[in-house]
Amino acid sequence: MNSFAAHYALFLAEAVTLVLAAIALVAGISFLSRRKARHAGVIHVTDINRQIEAAGDQIEALRLPKAAHKALQKQRKAERKARQQGEAGVCSYLIDFKGDIRASAFVALREEITAILQVAKPGDDVLLRLESPGGMVNRYGLAAAQLLRLRDARLPLTVTVDTVAASGGYLMAATADKIIASPFALVGSIGVIAQIPNFHRWLQARDIDWEQFTAGQFKRTVTLFGENTEAGRAKLREELEEIHSRFRAFVHARRAQLDMDKVGTGEAWLGSQALELGLVDELATSDEVIRRACQRGRVLQVSYQRRMTLPERVRMSAQAAWDGIWQPPYPLG
Repeated sequence: MNSFAAHYALFLAEAVTLVLAAIALVAGISFLSRRKARHAGVIHVTDINRQIEAAGDQIEALRLPKAAHKALQKQRKAERKARQQGEAGVCSYLIDFKGDIRASAFVALREEITAILQVAKPGDDVLLRLESPGGMVNRYGLAAAQLLRLRDARLPLTVTVDTVAASGGYLMAATADKIIASPFALVGSIGVIAQIPNFHRWLQARDIDWEQFTAGQFKRTVTLFGENTEAGRAKLREELEEIHSRFRAFVHARRAQLDMDKVGTGEAWLGSQALELGLVDELATSDEVIRRACQRGRVLQVSYQRRMTLPERVRMSAQAAWDGIWQPPYPLG
């Protein structure tokens, strides 16, 4: 009996030790993960002038005689030195925004803009390469608000659109002093959409009840699993109309020349059509805009990068898959 009690006590001690060790390990990993997350983000800066020159040098090294190429490299080195000494205050900052339905890139955008505002001088400007089909209104509204920080600081902003700036993407583009699109980019889509599947009849056919409790008449207008009412649908339509009205007003306040009754219908246009309608100011690719900026002065690409943890990557993948099935309420689209 004593032997059994001794073995049992030893077993309990080992079990408790293992549990405590596991708790300590999880707590430690969690602490390190949080600590790492706070310091994981890094601003990267790339000299676009040198990047373009290096690409040209590779071709010229094969195209020119050796002596001529060596002389050209010497000349380029002198020009770079003169530019750094004489035009240190003239700089274009290049940033990128690739938008998903949740405008996830706004996390990097806010850090990049903060970094630029720390160093920008009079005469500098910002180039934004924007690619987005739109998404959730609150998140794209926040992304647009980040760009307005540049306007508030009197830092000229040019938005370039190579493929698409629709809906929430165009909401962001409208903050710019100048919008430049490629001829076949999709631009506009000043409208709002909400769509949601409803499984009420499927559950009802299987004798499954769905109970939902709310306080407030319109705490929930439509639902995935309950029976939607005409009053709820009407309220949702009212909310969409209000968001659309504010979307149109936001764009018109910054591009007063637009006929909002003509362009605020939710339609998207090709770049060449958008130019005729006043939605964009010029037709060109971002590559041409960047090349011209390099001829004027220095172009520095600013990007914020943060290595995501494994749980974050899993969550992002799951969220992207879900967004492909269900469009959250109040996306600009």
